[in-house]
Amino acid sequence: MTLSTEQRRFYDENGYLVIEKLIDAATLTRLRDVIAEFKERSKQIAASDEIYDLGPDHSASTPKLRRLKDPVRRHDAFDALMRSETILDVVAPLLGGSVRFDHSKLNFKPAGGSAKIEWHQDWAFYPHTNDDLLAVGVMVEDCTPENGPLMVIPGSHKGTLYDHHLNGVFAGGIRPGALGSELDRAVALTAPAGSISIHHVRTLHASSDNRSERERPLLLYSYAAVDAFPVFERYDLAEYDSRIVRGSPTLSPRVEPVPMRLPEPRPQAADSIFDNQAALLAS
Repeated sequence: MTLSTEQRRFYDENGYLVIEKLIDAATLTRLRDVIAEFKERSKQIAASDEIYDLGPDHSASTPKLRRLKDPVRRHDAFDALMRSETILDVVAPLLGGSVRFDHSKLNFKPAGGSAKIEWHQDWAFYPHTNDDLLAVGVMVEDCTPENGPLMVIPGSHKGTLYDHHLNGVFAGGIRPGALGSELDRAVALTAPAGSISIHHVRTLHASSDNRSERERPLLLYSYAAVDAFPVFERYDLAEYDSRIVRGSPTLSPRVEPVPMRLPEPRPQAADSIFDNQAALLAS
């Protein structure tokens, strides 16, 4: 698929885009089968680990899986879709032509669960030398108003970079009330299974609880332009360049005058956005 001029203009102005039914039925079936396998394995896990982020009420009889960490590293079905022309042909024009895969996650919304995500900007988690970064959300199942779809605030990628700290420690979210009337402009990204959403790294976004009786998994791929380099982070250059999925390596970062706050210091214990953000609600 080739993005139209209107789609590119909409993304530039609003900081997000939805493309319906981009992923074919066979790929969706494969993803669902693999996800079911991981869910079954999670029943044997008692606490969150390097693969699973589990809800506090998780059990073998009623699994409450909040996130599968780094799915691209866990199964080739996730890796194949991340590298597919289907995704890259849409992403590349929005990043200036070159694409480096950054990271992935699979967020679950258990039926009747509490796996909401508070308002935040991805940019707060991983600032780079420029902000040509975005996230693609693959809707494995229908995203409806009832099952906690991704919500965005149009145009917020051009506005304020909000504080995501609490008492001097990075909390991964914005304090309740800080956004004020901005929330009145929030848009829920609803679409049928097989659709994708795209949001800019500085776009304000969140998701609410799943009030439906069906689980709502969202597979997320984050991509960056090849000349966007992480700030305040050590990495192995060979491994970093191995993630380039379109374009050539460079040793010349493109540095743009973008607002930035470092996501430091990190919490000492919690390694979960759900647990980190809980402190915001208690403040």
